[in-house]
Amino acid sequence: MFVIIARAWHDWVGVDITSWKFSLMMQQQQVTLVATQLSRFYHKYCAVNNLNLCLERGQVLGLLGANGAGKSTTLQMLSGNLAPTTGSIQINGIDLLDQPRLAKHQLGYLPEQPALYKDLTINEQLIYAARLQELTKQEANEAVAYARQRCHLDEMQDRLIGNLSKGFRQRVGIAQAILHSPTLIILDEPTVGLDPIQVNDLRKLIRELGESHSVILSTHILSEVKAVCDRVHILDCGETVFSGDISGETVQSLEKQFFDLVGPEAQLADQDVAV
Repeated sequence: MFVIIARAWHDWVGVDITSWKFSLMMQQQQVTLVATQLSRFYHKYCAVNNLNLCLERGQVLGLLGANGAGKSTTLQMLSGNLAPTTGSIQINGIDLLDQPRLAKHQLGYLPEQPALYKDLTINEQLIYAARLQELTKQEANEAVAYARQRCHLDEMQDRLIGNLSKGFRQRVGIAQAILHSPTLIILDEPTVGLDPIQVNDLRKLIRELGESHSVILSTHILSEVKAVCDRVHILDCGETVFSGDISGETVQSLEKQFFDLVGPEAQLADQDVAV
């Protein structure tokens, strides 16, 4: 099939796409995030050291580590809120350091505490956020309707943010993050403080988002990584100790692998990391 397409393209524009360079370009079209040799120092203290990430559309990556492992610093760098000491970040092929405004338009970010106004309704909050993304009135209305539907908020749209449970506030935060159809969505511990039913509902939503976006999920809960992620990137004291596919792993095997890599002291540092 590829050969047929290649010949047709060659006949049309006179370009030989069977060359290895074009093949590489075609493969890279679905790459949404490339972070290369990221490091962040605070004076002499190294919070993150030489981190490399590559993410494709349709993948959900779990950023896993105990408290103090470097997850928050990594997310701050990837979201453009903190400049790396060394390294580069490209979001959908756009350099975050050279073109921050353009690159951030490809990004949706849900911090651990969503930025929501308690005296606004869900609909008012989303319309306000859409206008901040410089969408026209018509585009904003269409984007808000889509985000509400995607995050199952239609029946709640006229409720005040201040009257919502934490689970629904997280949904509003995610809806706000996807209003501008970003390529990459970053979620910082979105299920912390939720009850089991809310956790299950939010995990289902994250899996749905992962079908059409790239998603990075920061967490210290192993069962959550297994429930929603295709890949995992494990940090320990700012160092990458594992990065790879976990499709064949059980929660128990992932737990054993985690503690084999980071050592037993991680269990003392963060009891919640185990299932």
